[in-house]
Amino acid sequence: MDQIHDIRFRFYEKGENVSQIAEALRLDWRTVRKYIDQNDFNKPVPKPAVDKKFCPKLDPYKAVIDSWLIEDKSAPRKQRHTAKRVFHRLLSEVTGFDCSYRTVAAYYAVKHREIFKQNKQAYLPLVHQPGEAQVDFGTADFYENGRKLTGKYLEVSFPYSNKGYLQLFYGENMECLLEGLDAIFRHIGCVPGELWFDNTKVIVTEIIRGGGRNLTDKFERFREHYCFKAVFMNPGAGHEKGNVENKVGYQRRNFMVPVPHFLSLSDYNQHLLSECEKDSRRGHYRYDETIEERFQADLKACHELPVIRFDLTGHQILKADNWAKVYLNKRQHAYSVAPKYAQCPVHLVLTSSMVIIQDENFREIVRHRRLYGDNRQEQMDWLPYLKQLSLRPRALKYTGIYELMPESIQTYLTTCSSSEVGQVLKLLSELTDRTGFDSAVNTVNHAITYQARDADSLSNLYRRLYSDIPELPAMTLPLGIPKMTPMQPNLTAYDVLLQGTGVDGRVG
Repeated sequence: MDQIHDIRFRFYEKGENVSQIAEALRLDWRTVRKYIDQNDFNKPVPKPAVDKKFCPKLDPYKAVIDSWLIEDKSAPRKQRHTAKRVFHRLLSEVTGFDCSYRTVAAYYAVKHREIFKQNKQAYLPLVHQPGEAQVDFGTADFYENGRKLTGKYLEVSFPYSNKGYLQLFYGENMECLLEGLDAIFRHIGCVPGELWFDNTKVIVTEIIRGGGRNLTDKFERFREHYCFKAVFMNPGAGHEKGNVENKVGYQRRNFMVPVPHFLSLSDYNQHLLSECEKDSRRGHYRYDETIEERFQADLKACHELPVIRFDLTGHQILKADNWAKVYLNKRQHAYSVAPKYAQCPVHLVLTSSMVIIQDENFREIVRHRRLYGDNRQEQMDWLPYLKQLSLRPRALKYTGIYELMPESIQTYLTTCSSSEVGQVLKLLSELTDRTGFDSAVNTVNHAITYQARDADSLSNLYRRLYSDIPELPAMTLPLGIPKMTPMQPNLTAYDVLLQGTGVDGRVG
């Protein structure tokens, strides 16, 4: 991607022709022309994720090496560990150490650079030009459908005009960043020529010597697709993009106080864009113009949106475990798949709010609300599991799925006869399909209270709890109809008949 970026930069920014670029980069002119004309930078068919550890044989000793290098930060420069000294200390002080010097030196080079990296000052313009934008994330609480959440909002500000836009998300990741930028670009109808960013891990994988950056592949494709220049601040120098830093606080105080309540996050994001437009009618803090009037110069300096839509989703291929689950966010967040996909690779499509799980042919298996936060959480869709278990009820207690079920359902299934378990599981899957797993659990809780242990009773309880049957008012009789005395039936004759003897003493 670096070479592609260099080709396009030389052609679009420096004005070099195809022959000049081909000669300078020692490329065939057809290759140069291909990348100049390319207008779709979506990633090709996703490849399986490969977990490659760096110097895995050193894993038992990395903590020791790291501690020595960290201690070196407080030691004189000439009394710090070299790779050779680290190797000899490991040989003499660590029992069982059996790695080569080459392995130690390779790890030392990377870790030493990480611990002792030095920041270099870069030139930053003091006067902001039209068409330049700054990007940052802020934090805010909100209520969606009565549920309190702490989320992140993407802020894009234009320092020349002081206009800003924001979009609210459940968290901060690549999908949130790209969806927010795309939504704002499409709202204003164009793309800024230059965007300033922090060195967030969402975008930057490594800061290299000389001020360069190694960027994530997805962001590089997004940048080339929308054809903007990405500028990164010096580490720890957030003041370098002070306009957006101020805008993050301003819009939180003005748009999110009091804490917002809404039903749909997507609808609320449209409301936020409208609020930003209203806010731009106020006067600029420095010039005798409104923010909106100065923003017109920003718009003129921007360029058109790309014709081809960019795929904003993330893609991963993961292997489901024995319980048919996959994990994200360092295994903190678990998502169910379906029993038949246990120990099978599945394809994940990630958006800012959803995790869509597909099979090897990209057919959807299940979709979940995406989880956020650093605590352990789980999203379970019980329908596929209940359907599978209803076909093999005798295997219920020998599967890991039984242990994952809520305690009330385990208790209820224990009280059912072996002939009823399959029917109950089938019914629970039907109830889950109709109104969700929570309604099925609630029905089971009522069944336990009433000691109802069969599928028919469970079905009747569900209808009583969830069927939309209106309660009719008492019927009032018109005047003139006489009031009847209720008849008291004598059931003695029926009791005798049921015992096999008629009222006259003869057997029926």
